[in-house]
Amino acid sequence: MHTPVTIIGAGLGGLTLARVLHVHGIPVTVYEAESSPSARAQGGLLDIHDYNGQLALKAAGLMDEFHAIVLEGRQAMRVLDRDGTVLLDQADDGTGGRPEVPRGDLRKVLLDSLPAGIVRWGHKVSRTRALGEGRHEVTFADGGTVVTSMLVGADGAWSRVRPLLSTATPEYIGKSVVETYLFDADTRHPAAATAVGGGMMIAPSPGREIFAHREKGDTLHAYVGLSEPQDWFAAIDFADAATATARIAQEFDGWAPELTALITDSDVAPVLRPLYALPTGHRWDRVPGVTLLGDAAHLAAPNGEGANLAMLDGAELGEALAAHPDDIETALTEYEQAMFPRSAETDEMPGIDSADNTAHGLINMFTEKGD
Repeated sequence: MHTPVTIIGAGLGGLTLARVLHVHGIPVTVYEAESSPSARAQGGLLDIHDYNGQLALKAAGLMDEFHAIVLEGRQAMRVLDRDGTVLLDQADDGTGGRPEVPRGDLRKVLLDSLPAGIVRWGHKVSRTRALGEGRHEVTFADGGTVVTSMLVGADGAWSRVRPLLSTATPEYIGKSVVETYLFDADTRHPAAATAVGGGMMIAPSPGREIFAHREKGDTLHAYVGLSEPQDWFAAIDFADAATATARIAQEFDGWAPELTALITDSDVAPVLRPLYALPTGHRWDRVPGVTLLGDAAHLAAPNGEGANLAMLDGAELGEALAAHPDDIETALTEYEQAMFPRSAETDEMPGIDSADNTAHGLINMFTEKGD
């Protein structure tokens, strides 16, 4: 294939695509808005599944590098009632298919697998437009442009490439999470550290829930979920960390102190993250010379699959382009026909507002699924 591929976005999906194209000798350039690989923190742990994310890494030839960054023991899982009662305590026996890795380390593995110059940093896209005959122009914030016959939008929820294919935009799902971190937890926050255990802890309830991971060392990273409209959160001044922390903690009045400590004892200011999603089953008619992957194509409420699906999208798109080097449209059609139904599969977890979003309800669901 001699047509160079232009990828917008150096997230996990875009980088997986770039790596698979590089393996197959297909010229590729990735344009990324961030100024450098270290411009911002890359988030917490990701469980990379043997049925999608790991398949992508195999296609990329990076399984050894992946295994080297796995955090052992982090597949352990605990489910607690809001009074602190431990209803499920599942150890990590090393046989699970969802090993946990730090997102930043995984991104570095992918970046390190690409020759210098493939990723062009500091290229924020301001707009895209069709030029006809499968060609598209990308305009950057600094006024620069690039014209390409093979454009891939791997640029996330607020994709600048998506309008070339679809009028869909993400909508607020009625839930936000507040992120907190507790450092040196075993010595400084022992009750919270015991509650979380060695891997992931879930404490669900209708309308309110707390998820937490043990990250590298004894850092606890918590995601405090609340089902409220955006106006409710807008009334909280998150610039005032103490006030915001107290207001969020107030919503968990009566919960066990070792759980509410994940809010009140945070060593960083709480960070609000509203959650958005594209319509379930989002798809588009084939447009020559352009496609989407990952959140740009199928942004969904967090369910543990987002990064995995983005990477599988990237790997399968790369392999389709390699399999049809003289027929881009056949490659894109093949890719989209597999991607659309996969991304439309709905999460089986109960929604936060569900009456089944309780510790007992979650365990019953695990039992029914045979987990």
